[in-house]
Amino acid sequence: MLSKFKRNKHQQHLAQLPKLSQSVDDVEFFYAPAEFREALLTRIAHATQRICIIALYLEQDDGGKGILQALYGAKRQRPELDVRVLVDWHRAQRGRIGAAASNTNADWYCRMANENPGVDIPVYGVPINTREALGVLHFKGFIIDDCVLYSGASLNDVYLHQHDKYRYDRYQCIRNGKMADIMFDWVDNNLVQGRGVNRLDRPDRPKSPEIKNDIRQYRQELRDRSYHFVGTAGDEELSVTPLVGLGKSSLLNKTIFHLMPCAEHKLTICTPYFNLPAVLVRNIIQLLRDGKQVEIIVGDKTANDFYIPEDQPFKIIGALPYLYEINLRRFLSRLQYYVNTDQLIVRLWKDDDNSYHLKGMWG
Repeated sequence: MLSKFKRNKHQQHLAQLPKLSQSVDDVEFFYAPAEFREALLTRIAHATQRICIIALYLEQDDGGKGILQALYGAKRQRPELDVRVLVDWHRAQRGRIGAAASNTNADWYCRMANENPGVDIPVYGVPINTREALGVLHFKGFIIDDCVLYSGASLNDVYLHQHDKYRYDRYQCIRNGKMADIMFDWVDNNLVQGRGVNRLDRPDRPKSPEIKNDIRQYRQELRDRSYHFVGTAGDEELSVTPLVGLGKSSLLNKTIFHLMPCAEHKLTICTPYFNLPAVLVRNIIQLLRDGKQVEIIVGDKTANDFYIPEDQPFKIIGALPYLYEINLRRFLSRLQYYVNTDQLIVRLWKDDDNSYHLKGMWG
């Protein structure tokens, strides 16, 4: 059993986090990617102060074009709007996996800037590491006036369900002016003004090797950059705490670690990739030994965004879904006893040839 001392340690970590008061009426969930797309476009069209779009990528396809055109339309109608876009530096300057790096997203941003003279929408490329394979910008969320529209989705046809296929994610809209200000200021100070961050909508951007040293220093600086604010809520009221983190020792990772053992009856985890760190697997095992129930909803390997159908040429990246499946099989084999007693429930998400990208946990 988890000792009272250890449990209190986990609860103490959560209690010490600064919290912002949150009205339940100002929290909205969306349950489909197309619904999320419409909500995002509506909020862009009605924005009055600021729009800050942060995503891994804003793709040059119908879905992505719809978003960028909406941003230009909003800025043209209301020139006083503060509109900015932040995407991963490396991802924006390559083609899709296996495609040549011609007519990239960055090239498209430049064309859009040229086609809309006098309407300035900066697109910032944020380099998290010297190579894309070593780390990318995964701070995803959209700050529009006093709302934070939060999702793990990037912006393209599939994430936005622009056509037939979709990639399922989580979609939340939290109206909280204090939190929106905190997040906006952090993005401005640490991303927009960050060392090594450059405009992608300008053709004179530097080459990655030219800023390699800046990127290395920037990554080190980001490890220590967290939100700093004074909480306005107590432990007995509805509240929200924004978290950000880079590296395994970040406050975000520590909070996830401490949150899991605090589940009183059941913990539910959603993840598209079964590659849980060992420390979190140990948390799950301890919960099971304590008689708690754990449910994991994971994407089938064919619902993985790295999955390559058998009728298409194979690439190394396509091995990842199979590695995750091996991890899952080993995990279940190790904990078969708890599967047999229905203490451990694992569900595979699959819907035709659509994909699954939902991440989160609750208890």
